[in-house]
Amino acid sequence: MKRIEKPVAIEEDDTFKVVFSKYGALALDKQENLSDLIGETVGDLDIEKGVITFGDIEFPAQILGFYSQDLNQWSWAWDNEDIFGKDLIKSAVEIKEIGDKFNLPEFNAPVISLSFETCHTIAMTATSLLKMDAYYAVSEEGLDIFVAIKSDLIKENNSLLKFRNIFYNFQKNFKVYPKIAFESYTKLKGYGFKPHDDFAVAKIGESRIIAGFTERGNVTRILMYDEEED
Repeated sequence: MKRIEKPVAIEEDDTFKVVFSKYGALALDKQENLSDLIGETVGDLDIEKGVITFGDIEFPAQILGFYSQDLNQWSWAWDNEDIFGKDLIKSAVEIKEIGDKFNLPEFNAPVISLSFETCHTIAMTATSLLKMDAYYAVSEEGLDIFVAIKSDLIKENNSLLKFRNIFYNFQKNFKVYPKIAFESYTKLKGYGFKPHDDFAVAKIGESRIIAGFTERGNVTRILMYDEEED
């Protein structure tokens, strides 16, 4: 009997760490796609027009929230309709609805005391949940405004090497559950996934990425078999 693959989804009692583990690697993947397009160009946000520009490249923007550097506080855009207007906070409202449904205070508390680095984990998670193509933080007079971007101009790079590097960097640089991250990233990319007792396999066409894990779920090795090179 064929085993039915469990899709990636937020489940009841998931903590934010679990949710970030599920969706963060895909967001990191998307951020690299954006970086490939804009390089070192600094973004300029025009709230009146609802766009963010990088040189001659322009994207429509959705405001997720903003971080106060003086107060070390994150404020959600859905609680600031008077500043941004209804049209620019639609994505933030969607995140609040998810937070209400699954009782995630990171998503449904209007103001949160946290570090600037944690703001990025929130924006990364939102990017994947909303199926956006990237996010960007714009510095504006003591505030960092986080916007979500969706555009066909941002092209995907689905190389085997990129997949391996994204997963390695994600589990190394963020406090996540690597085993959950590997399975979720694989499935969200649309690749085949096969679990075993102490390792798991991502099937990317005829090629494979194999991640080994300890009993506690930490990574022991990441192997890459690129059939296209044979």
